Amino acid sequence: MIAEAKINDLNEIYKMGEKLHQNYRKTNKLEDLLNTNYFKILIYKENDIIKGFLSFSVTEDIIDIYDIYVKEEYRQSHIASILLDYMISNSKINQKIMLEVEEDNIKAINLYQKFNFNIINTRKKYYHGKDAYIMERVNNSE
Repeated sequence: MIAEAKINDLNEIYKMGEKLHQNYRKTNKLEDLLNTNYFKILIYKENDIIKGFLSFSVTEDIIDIYDIYVKEEYRQSHIASILLDYMISNSKINQKIMLEVEEDNIKAINLYQKFNFNIINTRKKYYHGKDAYIMERVNNSE
């Protein structure tokens, strides 16, 4: 089941986020962000277990994806695809959806390309000496 994260989900989201970024809890004040009308976290939850999440911000014409994470034991279950598809399906027509991904994160790049994201730019040596791809798709009726 997909739902928007609530305050009582944040401890588990922080634990998952720290697998992405060591300082996730320190650099992301999710309690404050959830109280805005532009930041969202979708969670994938089964049997009261949060198995993954997708965080993003929404402005009038752009969605910026920040993080997508699925617990290791639930990978290969299409949870990331389900979360991404849900977010895309609930966005506005002609709204741009953007993200950035490390150049050697092939699994993530393949996932995004499956959803018609294209590499539009490269940030040289952005991730500890590795390049970052900026990817984009325009949500249309495809």
